[in-house]
Amino acid sequence: MVHPSELVQNLRNSFESGKTKPLQFRMKQLKALLRLYEENMTEMLEVLHKDLRKCKHESVVMETEYLINDLKNTIANLYKWAKPEYPPKGFVNLLDSLCIYSEPYGVVLVIGSWNYPIQLTLLPVAGAIAAGNCVVIKPSEVSSASSKFMAETIPKYLDSDCYKVYEGGVAETTELLKQRFDYIFYTGSSQVGKIIHSAANKYLTPVTLELGGKSPVYLDKTADIKVATKRILWGKCVNMGQTCVAPDYVICTRDVRDKFVECAKKVLADYFGNDPKESPDLGRIINERQFQRLVNLLRGHKPAVGGKFDASDRFIEPTILTDVQPNSPIMQEEIFGPILPIITVNDASEAVKFINSREKPLVFYIFSNCKKDVSLLIDNTSSGGVLVNDTIMHMATDMPFGGVGSSGMGCYHAKYTFDTFSHKKSCLYKDLGLLGETLGAARYPPYTEGKLKFLNLLLRRWPGVPLKCLLHLLIFGAGFVSAIGCTYFLDKKQYF
Repeated sequence: MVHPSELVQNLRNSFESGKTKPLQFRMKQLKALLRLYEENMTEMLEVLHKDLRKCKHESVVMETEYLINDLKNTIANLYKWAKPEYPPKGFVNLLDSLCIYSEPYGVVLVIGSWNYPIQLTLLPVAGAIAAGNCVVIKPSEVSSASSKFMAETIPKYLDSDCYKVYEGGVAETTELLKQRFDYIFYTGSSQVGKIIHSAANKYLTPVTLELGGKSPVYLDKTADIKVATKRILWGKCVNMGQTCVAPDYVICTRDVRDKFVECAKKVLADYFGNDPKESPDLGRIINERQFQRLVNLLRGHKPAVGGKFDASDRFIEPTILTDVQPNSPIMQEEIFGPILPIITVNDASEAVKFINSREKPLVFYIFSNCKKDVSLLIDNTSSGGVLVNDTIMHMATDMPFGGVGSSGMGCYHAKYTFDTFSHKKSCLYKDLGLLGETLGAARYPPYTEGKLKFLNLLLRRWPGVPLKCLLHLLIFGAGFVSAIGCTYFLDKKQYF
């Protein structure tokens, strides 16, 4: 394996050659990536099943088709996204040209996650390519089949001088993080996110950290309990709960809790039958370490629903816990499994206090038809995003996705991925004509009260005033200044 220092230097040489900057080159690589998806669909479904025993339905909807749709959107909009932006002008810059260029950072590092190993690795990679960067692609070693697939397949489609897959575990990743990158994009746990952030500090490298956290669900009596239960449990059981935006726990009143639990028994039976372990639609926990962690979280609790597990198969039945105390171990860390605790409160205000007493979540789910309480919950809590009356479906939009506080920093998806990997370079082209210099003369010493008043007029913002009106005002002001100047010079007999 090539040493990380040599790997990064080779990519830097490619970037500095200017190879990745032309839009035609970027488009060619993006279309090659699309071919990779379309020509290797069967292989991708196989490795996802091997790593997580994902069913075809989940793999297609949440990995392969998700990637294809995002990439097609990027291809369709690349030329528009890459165009220079022309921001509105103030009075002082009326004769100047203002422009914002989207330029690539350089050599970027994308570190993927094991729970959606292909999607969470290659979606940001597509954005980095579109923005014109060279990329080191680091798949998670935990999802070994998916990692091997990407390492073997990507070089067949993408330019190997500009995009490199680097496999390995903790030791290899640690060595990789010692190198100087121009941007780092990481998806994973908050604990590792802190390590990534610390490593980036050495070179003041900007980072995007897509982390997780305990995403709460608020459920009240005004919601349709049957529909809410179906949507909450679907969001919890997708990928066996190993989803960063999975509902982590439910907050509700005691009477709502009891209705939810009874409804959940019927919904889970409809979803997975009387023996969930035999359902083809439930995956498995990724490895023994994660399985034991989840089993330990169950200790000391009497499940209201589910609770069975099988160590030999790394299977945990979808489980609901009631009478959970806020200081319980299961409430201290992101669960990342098919276990759903319920915390009881008296009303929405108490739910706000409970949520605000903890780290900021990646997403806040609200199931309520009371507009007053929904506004109270949204306005008085902080989270990466909010979804009302559903779970996970906000991921299917083109809105920015990302966390806040311990749930992450930065965002991506659709154009926001392109923007994440682009430096916005502002350029000002100053007017050098006589009128421009006349207007700018007030900034030069010696300073006077008259010059200060004139500068304040130029610097003032005129929201809602049409550009034509400002131009007329500018011409009038310049004429007025010129007339005053001529009168001054004639009075002083400067020309005689």
